[in-house]
Amino acid sequence: MRTEVCADEREFAALGPAWDRLYGRCSTATPFQSHAWLHSWWLSYGVPGRLGVVLVRDADGELAAAAPLTRVLRPWPALVPLGGTISDFGDVLLDDERADAAAGALAAGLAAAARGALVDLREVRPGGAAERVYAHWSGPRRRVPDSLCLELPAAPMDDLVGRLAGAKAQRARAKLRKLTALGVERRVVPPEETGTALRRLLALHRMQWQNRKVTAEHLKERFAEHLVRSAAPMVRRGDAVVTEFRLDGAVMAVDLTLLSRELAGGYLYGAHPGLRERKADVATMLLHACAQHAGTGGRRTLSLLRGDEPYKHHWRPRPVVNQRYLLARRRTAPLLAAAVGGLAARDRGRAALRARRNRNEARDRGPGGTARTPGSGSR
Repeated sequence: MRTEVCADEREFAALGPAWDRLYGRCSTATPFQSHAWLHSWWLSYGVPGRLGVVLVRDADGELAAAAPLTRVLRPWPALVPLGGTISDFGDVLLDDERADAAAGALAAGLAAAARGALVDLREVRPGGAAERVYAHWSGPRRRVPDSLCLELPAAPMDDLVGRLAGAKAQRARAKLRKLTALGVERRVVPPEETGTALRRLLALHRMQWQNRKVTAEHLKERFAEHLVRSAAPMVRRGDAVVTEFRLDGAVMAVDLTLLSRELAGGYLYGAHPGLRERKADVATMLLHACAQHAGTGGRRTLSLLRGDEPYKHHWRPRPVVNQRYLLARRRTAPLLAAAVGGLAARDRGRAALRARRNRNEARDRGPGGTARTPGSGSR
């Protein structure tokens, strides 16, 4: 096997067919490692001159491994995954049939490409292909926890409801009956209508979060361009599905769910405020559709993706922590030490902030655990 670095944007674009074949041979891959997602992300977010995709080819020139990376300078010089913060999972690609040999070659290629920078592989799901590269790495290395994800089994909605305690299960069934009584209809959007549907999704998303705190990036045109550009080929390949929810003939919500061999995960949705005004439970409606998508193709996981939001815990999900792999060479070992120290300080700060927030909430609840009313001493 031989390694090379793709630093040219046009070459990266032309890799699509070969990349898709490797993606299909990597069982741990998620849609965030598909060529459609990564190349589109680069067009919207990439910095010219910073592309550094490390490739491993066999004797016939076929891709056996790939690490989609870009070079950053802050907070320390590093090669980091393409996809950035809008991607819930990062990873490399390895051909399943020769994964160990490909991982060894990729580790060597990464070491050569890194030069004076760290290799910082973030948001790797447990069992991801990057674990093999980490095992082959001969220099200084560290593995640290990254973001928390919540996961459910890929099961029919009735089974997910059955996981709940008696009263919660009854409420969930009542919410499903309400959706049926209202006449909410689901429609899977065909590939040729994907762009129009996603523009509608983003408009509804903006409407539902108006005057509330929202992820600012989701409101930017560069994000919209990326989402529309990447989703249509992903839908055609079966890596994504777009669903419309109609009420009285009008589209009231649109959802984008991403699909891989192992999991289905609801990535983004937009819902008209009128749904809640009519007492439709949007979270239950979306989960019902996502469960149906997850149950096809032998998938095992319905992922709620990153985040520890309280509404997700209603369904008794399993917590799963993504991993972060920091890889250095001997001359960049000081960078590794600085990175690990900085991450530890950040985590201590977050823990202190959570503890303070919990103390404030306990104080506001007052004696006996009941919430204080305005004017009773709370601020």
